[in-house]
Amino acid sequence: MTTSSVSKGCFVFKPSVKKKKVCLTAADYFNEGLKDSEDGRKRFESCQLLWQQMKLQTEHLQEEVNKKLFDSLICFLRKSQSDFNDESSNWSSRVRSSEIPTAALLLGVNVTDHEVTFNSLSEVLNDQVTPFVVLLQAKECSGIKQLLQKLLSQLMGSSADLDLAEEDDDHVTVSQRKMNCSMSSLCGWYKKIIQKSSSPKKKRSSSPGHGQAPPVIVVFQDLESFSATVLQEFIIISSHYITKLPLVLVFGIATSPMIIHRLLSHSVSSLLCIELFQSSSCTEHLASVVDKLLLSNFFPFKLSGKVLQVLITIFLYHDFSVHNFIKGLQLSVVEHFYTQPLSVLCCDLPEMRNRVKKLSHNQCENIRHLTSFRSYVENQTPDMQIKLLTNDDYVKKMTQEFLENLHSYHENYVPVLRCLHLFTCSLPKYPLGKQIRELYCTCLEKKVWETEDYSSALQLLRMLAKDELVATLQKCAEVLKASSGKQLGNALKKLEEFLVQFQCLEGDHAENVEDEDNVTQKGLQKKTDLYHLQKTLLEMKETRRTKKPSRFESLRVEAVDFLDSLVREYLYPPELQPLHEVVYFGAASVLRKHLNAVPRVALHTALNNPSSYLKTLESEDGALSSVAPDICIAYKLHLECGRLINLYDWLEAFATVVNTSDGSDSDALQQVDEMTHARFIRAVSELELLGFIKPTKQKTDHVARLTWGGC
Repeated sequence: MTTSSVSKGCFVFKPSVKKKKVCLTAADYFNEGLKDSEDGRKRFESCQLLWQQMKLQTEHLQEEVNKKLFDSLICFLRKSQSDFNDESSNWSSRVRSSEIPTAALLLGVNVTDHEVTFNSLSEVLNDQVTPFVVLLQAKECSGIKQLLQKLLSQLMGSSADLDLAEEDDDHVTVSQRKMNCSMSSLCGWYKKIIQKSSSPKKKRSSSPGHGQAPPVIVVFQDLESFSATVLQEFIIISSHYITKLPLVLVFGIATSPMIIHRLLSHSVSSLLCIELFQSSSCTEHLASVVDKLLLSNFFPFKLSGKVLQVLITIFLYHDFSVHNFIKGLQLSVVEHFYTQPLSVLCCDLPEMRNRVKKLSHNQCENIRHLTSFRSYVENQTPDMQIKLLTNDDYVKKMTQEFLENLHSYHENYVPVLRCLHLFTCSLPKYPLGKQIRELYCTCLEKKVWETEDYSSALQLLRMLAKDELVATLQKCAEVLKASSGKQLGNALKKLEEFLVQFQCLEGDHAENVEDEDNVTQKGLQKKTDLYHLQKTLLEMKETRRTKKPSRFESLRVEAVDFLDSLVREYLYPPELQPLHEVVYFGAASVLRKHLNAVPRVALHTALNNPSSYLKTLESEDGALSSVAPDICIAYKLHLECGRLINLYDWLEAFATVVNTSDGSDSDALQQVDEMTHARFIRAVSELELLGFIKPTKQKTDHVARLTWGGC
């Protein structure tokens, strides 16, 4: 028997287990950096639920804003469709043979909102008018060939909506490369589609809004950006086929309808049968968003005065975009739930009560650290202070009470705010603002009754005419009836009493006015000289000044004073409410940093100190480093130059910095190899693209610097 060799053996190698890539969800990113993952999950779910509800409300508001515009446009399109369906002769007689029905949609300067509007319009037209809707943008239609390609590709893709092509799919699914891009091929394709839809052999169920010959609607989303030549060529070509093809054009206009005549010559614009459609203004849309989202008790989340002012300022002075305003609101919601540990309590009342009972000790400590809670504790007795700072159960009890009081505060706040706005929105010069959002911002930031504008508004209200005062009181009564605040019941009864008293004064007030007029006329009709006339007028003025106020004037003063008492009782700032930080987002600086960025400062910071963005680079206090990106090195070197920069000297300095890591002491000419030269050219080109330098004709080997100073 041979002995077994020691070199032999059995070795087991376990297969290497590959770690599966973990796909992170939005909740994982939200929980990153939070101390309590369970708390973070609840906050994320609350944030998602709240924003879904707010998003549904914004979509509903968008539909309401567009409804009137879409309805009038659909009537126009159906009329054009019925004209074509009669006979080609009737179509030619009602709309001259060369004219194309055209709808000019005046949408306003808020261009960023237009895409949402056109997407909604496309869906409505597909459902109610025709499946043949084409959306064109100027960036996709640089020439007439590209425009026709885009037109035919979208139309032939939309023919699947009719469910007509089962056997002859080759005619429908034609690739864009093999497509014969011409209006004649489009007419032939449309004729085949209509024949198939009306064939007795294949009766297909189509949309109830589609007729026998649905029109082909071509929407130019941004008319101002289209080339005039491309538009004119397309209109001229289309006018020759209008008797065969029910083509309808829709122009999306941001500025003025006069842009049509600026882009098109008279001979071309005469080929269009234009009808103008006006959409509602973006300020009205913003007012509805503020009213339904921020002034509603349905959503527990609120914005502070400074944050709301930032969003409104960006809207008014930058883009007039309601879509961007909503995006800013969404960012505020996410930031609030991510940065505020107690935002887990920002929910409806039943859920809030359940979550308060489950608060941990750390969350109770977070409550004690709130500024509003500390202010409340400072005003309590020593025994109560000890209880609030040591007893978690008592803190939970007071937290529930504070949040319930905050909810009732909002129930009373909004109706009184609306009543004050009804009184002040029609005053001369609008001392408290014309829009309710302006008054809302003022009331959020400070005590409105301590401002000079409020005092001047009250003085004007004490001079209101009876008809205007009674009409405003009736509107306020309707607002208070619709409110859910229980404490406003007494205010409603008081308003109704004022209305009854004003109605009882109608006959008495008219008789008093007639008596005063008669006395005045008799005193002025007497024959007298200039001295006695002046004396009589002064006596009448003094009499009016010292006479006892009438019953109407007394009631008017009482009504205005009653409004003033409501304002002082219910419109105090939310900062005075304990635990307002749970539902109010007040980080205006964070919001301004994200939404109102300063690109020049950001570019200078990134190029001058790349370690602020690239964490792998060590900061060297502004010193030039060879490991920095090439554009950063070129940027720092260009800061040391004057108005004109010598490219050769700049290249030598760049090569010197780049090659310092090699430790070579060779001349600069030897250091500039092809790779270094190519890197320098790319860095200079990037700086030119960013707008820091430009070529100059003064010297061929120089570039002009477009910045000054250190940034």
